[in-house]
Amino acid sequence: MTQPYRFLIIDGYAKSSRCELEDAGCSTASDLFKGLLERYSQGCQVDMAFPSDDDKFSMTDSDISAYQGVIWTGCNLTIYDKEDARVTRQVNLARQVYNVGVPQFGSCWAAQMAVYAAGGTVQPHPKGREMGLARKISLTPEGRSHPMYEGKPTVFEGYISHDDEITHMPAGGLILSGNSYTRVQSVAVRHLNGTFWATQYHPEYDLKEIARLIYCRADRLIKRGFFKDRDAMQAYVDKMVALYQEPDRKDLRWELCIDDDVLSDTIRHCEVINWIHKLVNPTAEGL
Repeated sequence: MTQPYRFLIIDGYAKSSRCELEDAGCSTASDLFKGLLERYSQGCQVDMAFPSDDDKFSMTDSDISAYQGVIWTGCNLTIYDKEDARVTRQVNLARQVYNVGVPQFGSCWAAQMAVYAAGGTVQPHPKGREMGLARKISLTPEGRSHPMYEGKPTVFEGYISHDDEITHMPAGGLILSGNSYTRVQSVAVRHLNGTFWATQYHPEYDLKEIARLIYCRADRLIKRGFFKDRDAMQAYVDKMVALYQEPDRKDLRWELCIDDDVLSDTIRHCEVINWIHKLVNPTAEGL
């Protein structure tokens, strides 16, 4: 294929939730992924869709087939809430993309979407929220041989924020990684005519973004016992931002237990890069 790739980012957040994030100094989820696509697929065209904002939102198969890849952002909706039209609209869209056959990728809500839209199960996490850093994520045997993880350490950490977890995989689904807190940290799902690679953690985040998200969710995190009070939260966030600004500071790396697997762009973005070059590229070239 000689023309630059065309990507669609589906941002599931409602406008009010996007504004809440921006007011706290966070980047929107769709802007983070847009930056990655433009960085690793130079010259690409990136369109965005916000299906939670429009009760009449829909796409035709022809609309979808105009893209070489579809990316799903995280989202604060609940994937198994069948009474929420914003949710069912997006689940149906994911199934439509599966049927059209355009490769899909994404994080957090996207992993749950990949599984749920293909017939799997997502439920509330019995341990509650996993927040900040998902520690000691380990590749499964399937993950160690999967192209999404080429160049990735077999054990690593990732930025994370979620309340729900994948409990049952659909036919055609592989668990690629997990940790002691969440058994399913990434998946690859083949369903109908399509393939969906997704992570529960957020490769698109950096240390500054997760710090701002913690600040945005401060009251809820304090209530759930992550911090004693706002002063403790602010001190933690300030250290994260300081390490973002000076990533070679040994004292902060040691105190926060943070290493290159989340500080290095090359390592952290590995899954996105591999999706572009190993799934989108071969699929597009075969059109």
